Amino acid sequence: MKLATLCYIKRDGKTLMLRRAATQASIHTGKWNGLGGKLKSGETPEECVTREVYEESGLTIQSPELRGILTFPAFQDEEDWYVYVFVARDFSGTLTESNEGSLAWIPDTELTKLPLWEGDPIFLKYLHEDRFFSGKFVYQHGKLMEHRIVIYSGGSPGLPKQYPPVVTGHERVATRRVVP
Repeated sequence: MKLATLCYIKRDGKTLMLRRAATQASIHTGKWNGLGGKLKSGETPEECVTREVYEESGLTIQSPELRGILTFPAFQDEEDWYVYVFVARDFSGTLTESNEGSLAWIPDTELTKLPLWEGDPIFLKYLHEDRFFSGKFVYQHGKLMEHRIVIYSGGSPGLPKQYPPVVTGHERVATRRVVP
């Protein structure tokens, strides 16, 4: 099992994206993605995402917002990946070149036109909402075979009562409401 983070840094209607370098032997080569990486032993997701963003961009993020969790069963070498998805709007520092690939500020309206993982547009649309999501994306040989996403109202989940899900196409959307 791999634990990882992914961060979408937002500024003026744009998102900082990383195009993975073609020189790396990686399943991510050539794809655009947010910044992030694997958790180190003893790290919290927040510590990891802050470290990874700094290592990949030279930027120091403040108060990253946890927006969702993604599950990728048997993603690489038959190993499950669990990815904490963050949005960051507050940051400092100067953007630097990345050893991981090319960085670019992409207009939010253009994000889904990039060569992304096939499932990314499904959850990217929820990043701007004040709701938490949990998604499961099953890939085989780099191709999205199935997915399911559950949306929770009111930001990060607490201990609210869950109501029956609403099914729309391949997306399973459930709402949660905090009951006092």
